Amino acid sequence: MPVRIDRRRFLGLLGGAAALSFGGWSLARPAVVNPCRVAIPAALLDSPWLKQVWDGIDPAQLWDCHVHVAGLGDGGSGIVVGPQLSSWMHPLHYAQRLFYMNAGCAHDAPGSVDTAYVARLLNLCDAMPEGFKVMLFAFERFHDGQGAAHPEHSAFFVPNAWAAKLARDFPSRFEWVASLHPYRPEAVDELKLAVANGARAVKWLPAAMGMDPADARCDAFYRTLAASRTPLIVHCGEEKAVKGSDTQAYGNPLRLRRALDAGVRVVVAHCASLGEDVDDDGKPRPSFDLFLKLMAEPRAKGLLHGDISAITQRNRKPAVIRTLLERQDLHDRLLHGSDYPLPGILPLTSTRALARAGLLPKAACSSLDILREHNPLLFDFVLKRLLNWQGHSFSPAVFQTRRLFSASQA
Repeated sequence: MPVRIDRRRFLGLLGGAAALSFGGWSLARPAVVNPCRVAIPAALLDSPWLKQVWDGIDPAQLWDCHVHVAGLGDGGSGIVVGPQLSSWMHPLHYAQRLFYMNAGCAHDAPGSVDTAYVARLLNLCDAMPEGFKVMLFAFERFHDGQGAAHPEHSAFFVPNAWAAKLARDFPSRFEWVASLHPYRPEAVDELKLAVANGARAVKWLPAAMGMDPADARCDAFYRTLAASRTPLIVHCGEEKAVKGSDTQAYGNPLRLRRALDAGVRVVVAHCASLGEDVDDDGKPRPSFDLFLKLMAEPRAKGLLHGDISAITQRNRKPAVIRTLLERQDLHDRLLHGSDYPLPGILPLTSTRALARAGLLPKAACSSLDILREHNPLLFDFVLKRLLNWQGHSFSPAVFQTRRLFSASQA
């Protein structure tokens, strides 16, 4: 049975936060708290919108490739929450943490948050067809140029050991993704160990962790990734959820050329769908445009992919979705990811705004909104299966993600 955040206390903690913004709009709006409902109503499961979404999809080939592990470190996980997320001295980030934990239906009772988060995630997975899995992200600390960790600049830390343990304990639903900083002297040895222990990929968030993908200090790490065929998942574009230091430029998609030249299979998280970065001519351009530019380069053939997590959030432009739907030539290089627990943050995704943009059938909005209260993972999948622009929708290939991540251990 899922453990829930106390609604009154949660709203009380957000009292006075009306002036804060989350993705550029006010928190003072109705339906901000995820009710964390459990069993999906039978009538909803019989909805034509839900019944059609599995057509052409083999659940055993669908691994949600972008799922976050969260907690407070109270269950032996080793998770550490940094000062920017745990202190009212950073009110916006503090409020964001409350949203994240509510979205994951965990609560703040000592000793229960870590396990409540995992229990809820398992509950959501069990409502999916057999074979479906999620890939759980570890999350590295911020490191400086000498490879030294700086907890004071780290939003949070999720150890590789915890993500690996969850995958071992629940192998029918979980895979795991390591997070390692390439500047550390022991990085290559730890990467080899992680791969030997079942890591399906490595996750970097350069702006929050402090690694520059274009730096020569990454070369040994890249060689090991390429040799083991282990994909590298990299957040590109602007980073709003966590902050490391003055390193936003490290998220420029074009900085991944070095990894591609080394033969690394790279996944650009969110298809770099937020923010701007500097192009080769020194001019700022949408990060998404630079992602498309890199996808077209010969060095990217057979190596570069993008995950579609977060593209439906309100801080993304509908034009991004339209482009990805229309670009059928890219669909075998796009991968489904949910960015869980973010689909459980109710104000962050508006089905009605997507319908107004012509991307979603209006008649599906009510069913989707109810579904989200019960199962944000399924909601995110159904939403993306229903996206349509002038007859273009995501092909089944986008949801056949296992093909990329199982190859390293074939």
